[in-house]
Amino acid sequence: MRALYTAATGMMAQEKNVEVISNNVANMRTTGFKRQTVHFQDLLYEHQRRAGQPTSDQNTQIPAGVFIGSGTKVVATPRIMSQGNVSQTERTYDVAIRGEGFFRIQLPDGRTAFTRDGGFETDSQGRIVTKEGYLVDPGVTVPQDATSVAINQLGQVSAMLPGNIAPQQLGQLTMSRFVNKVGLESIGDNLFLETPGSGPAIDGTPGSEGFGNLQQGYLEESNVNAVTEIAAMIQAQRAYELNSKVISGADQMLSATSNMFRG
Repeated sequence: MRALYTAATGMMAQEKNVEVISNNVANMRTTGFKRQTVHFQDLLYEHQRRAGQPTSDQNTQIPAGVFIGSGTKVVATPRIMSQGNVSQTERTYDVAIRGEGFFRIQLPDGRTAFTRDGGFETDSQGRIVTKEGYLVDPGVTVPQDATSVAINQLGQVSAMLPGNIAPQQLGQLTMSRFVNKVGLESIGDNLFLETPGSGPAIDGTPGSEGFGNLQQGYLEESNVNAVTEIAAMIQAQRAYELNSKVISGADQMLSATSNMFRG
């Protein structure tokens, strides 16, 4: 019976839906995390009677056909790239992006990754790096004897150095944005990679046209909303239960048919 397989596709689709929701909830406290949602599409149809077919020699036609669907599938799990809340940390190298853009990160294999997580540190050489030790591109090195390091809204990094009465500029943080940022590939560690779907990175500096600005001593929180995820979980559970009831109903119908033949 077709209903068994159709309902099974619905249950499998809702399983994936719950997996996405669980990942969102698990990352509620992940810096710069962007929640995902699930998009579904219906599967192929069997055309048992096509609309528009002639029914007589007088040009009469069937107004509505008979199309039997075969279920559903998950077609995409795009990220919602909305701005998360910005919370104060008071740490020198924590930087939040307010607006559009991603920090550029140099991976050990030479690739460039992108992130909204501005929880940076300095390594043994004084370079500004991520918590995994990946270099923030372009490289900015803070001298060992520097004090009062400041990162302004335009991404300019400066510090007080011995013998100077004015702050010395150490470097400039840059950012990248994308025509289709939903098309970025997630690779973990709060990092994304450019893909053909995202388009090439558009580089710029904080505060310039099309880019947000920076706020030192703050981090962007996850944009996951607990109430939204709970509502989505309830909907997924109900859809799963209804599909399971369809399977139970189809099983009972097959059982009744089998009993008739036995009789």
